[in-house]
Amino acid sequence: NLLSEILLRLPPDPSSLPRASLVANRWLGLVSDPGFSRRFRPHHHRNPPLLGFFESSHFEPTMDSPNRVPEGRFSYEHTGNGCFIPFGCRHGLQLIFHQSGKQLHVRDPFNGDKRRLPVPPGFDGWETPISGAVFRAAGDIQHFQVVLVGTERNNQHHTRVIARVYSSETGIWGNLMSTPLPPKASSSMDQHPTKIRMWFTISVLVGHSLYWLLTNISAATNMLDGILEFDLERQTLAVIPVPVDIANNCLSQFQVMQAEGGGLGIFFLSKFSAQLWKMETDSDGVASWVLGRTVELDKPLSLNPEEEESLIIGGFAEYNNVVFLRTPTNFFMVQLESLQFKKVSKSNSLTRYDPFESVYVAEYPLVGTGIDGGHDGAEFFRNT
Repeated sequence: NLLSEILLRLPPDPSSLPRASLVANRWLGLVSDPGFSRRFRPHHHRNPPLLGFFESSHFEPTMDSPNRVPEGRFSYEHTGNGCFIPFGCRHGLQLIFHQSGKQLHVRDPFNGDKRRLPVPPGFDGWETPISGAVFRAAGDIQHFQVVLVGTERNNQHHTRVIARVYSSETGIWGNLMSTPLPPKASSSMDQHPTKIRMWFTISVLVGHSLYWLLTNISAATNMLDGILEFDLERQTLAVIPVPVDIANNCLSQFQVMQAEGGGLGIFFLSKFSAQLWKMETDSDGVASWVLGRTVELDKPLSLNPEEEESLIIGGFAEYNNVVFLRTPTNFFMVQLESLQFKKVSKSNSLTRYDPFESVYVAEYPLVGTGIDGGHDGAEFFRNT
């Protein structure tokens, strides 16, 4: 009915539906109905609030009252030994790589459900480090997909990028896809083989493509060498060069993002100055990078360049277009369109933060949003 459609369009903040339920018994009945809950989350699929971030397995809420998630609500403990590497969050799910167990964990922070996926052959995570991304198709709150990417070597040279896609609906990994690395990436420098790999960068979804930063690790350098694109619709891989004006800078100075007005963009940080680049296509169909805005961040963030060291990128929330910036002593969230910022906490300069953007309804847990049943060797269990 009309009232249900109106309530469906309330802001997706955690307090929206509980506060609406206090208006009248009829409103309470509508917002607490499982059918309404199943519609509310996918309706706000593209504009979820930034609830907070994961620092390893600890969740830190960032919203203010009354929308602040209870402290520790989504925190968890790893089960098993070895190294657990976060691959980021998307669409209400969290992806974690258990390196020693050669497994990917797809976790639902809302209810603790977890799926364990065996890593397919060719993606060992040791000799050729890997990265990945989890996502749901628009409107689908039952199934998920995982994209796994890595590099393939030949005589110590990383010659191509490979990828496979897992579907929880079918329970299997799809066929292997690949694309050659550019000549620079597969050559040798000073007798040191160039190693191109995803330095555990967190993927970013822009339009219908996922993007990772490719890091050139050779002769003790740690420089950005390109951007890996995985087109979700075409199921293809491509390596995109970065702007020549800012190439060969450290990985911690770059962030892939959605550009102003849409399309692929880059946030480049140089000390306290930020450049926002955009990929544009001319009338002949040739794509090139164009510099948009340049923003000085020391004054908005009240930083003293003479006392503070340079800013470093610590994370990025793709739907809210919020970049996490840190110094050795401070940690900020900056919204890139408005340049509104929030000082979150003291900085841990060695930490990478994983933003968690999702629709969360306080006191009314969403129904039907857990991870679906297991298939073909994928173990399913509930955390306790």
